[in-house]
Amino acid sequence: RGLLHGDRGKKQAGMTELGFEVVEVVADRFAAAPQLLARIRVRETSGAVVHAMALRAQVMVEPQRRPYTEDESSGFLDQFGERARWKDTLRPFLWTFASTMVTGFTGEHTFDLPIPCTYDMEVTASKYLHALHNGAVPIRLLFSGTVFTRGRAENPTARGISVEQISWSLEATHELPVSIWRELMDHFYPDAGWIRLDRDSINALVRYKGERALSTWGEVVSTLLDGSRAVVP
Repeated sequence: RGLLHGDRGKKQAGMTELGFEVVEVVADRFAAAPQLLARIRVRETSGAVVHAMALRAQVMVEPQRRPYTEDESSGFLDQFGERARWKDTLRPFLWTFASTMVTGFTGEHTFDLPIPCTYDMEVTASKYLHALHNGAVPIRLLFSGTVFTRGRAENPTARGISVEQISWSLEATHELPVSIWRELMDHFYPDAGWIRLDRDSINALVRYKGERALSTWGEVVSTLLDGSRAVVP
């Protein structure tokens, strides 16, 4: 969870020196839709007075950075294949995008970055997270955006705003506890998840449900699964 600086090479005079650190990630229980809050600490070490930042981040999952139990590995068959193939298939993948406006500061500042989440089982990240039983999710945030500065710390009353792009090489890693993600999903979708189906499949299931007077979609799936088990030799 250390502070990471990108290698920018030789810097121009007056440019900002930014570094980001993920302090913690918590479930946002008061949002209108499921999201996590990544508490980010940013440091600016050149002495620039940051007026504001328009910050964006790609949130990547790095599954190769943690071990897995046999029970967990069975949930990865359609993503990564058999365990013998993991050296080729266990690769980082994009979870989601996040963005926020960061207020002005000098030196150091801590802010919350909202990370939108879904429990759609058609989404790679949802399938991966659903299969995990415990431990942590290794994530990496790749930052970009725009920073607006106004003068230096030794001359904070300087007029005029300077604008520069946040280096694409700035990033930070974090070990997100699986329990935090499950807490969020249990809050918004108690004992539930989402599976997307094409319209023909939905229409067929609606007819099946009505013909058998089944009261819930859970009963529909359970009945179909029981029937499939009965014909398996």
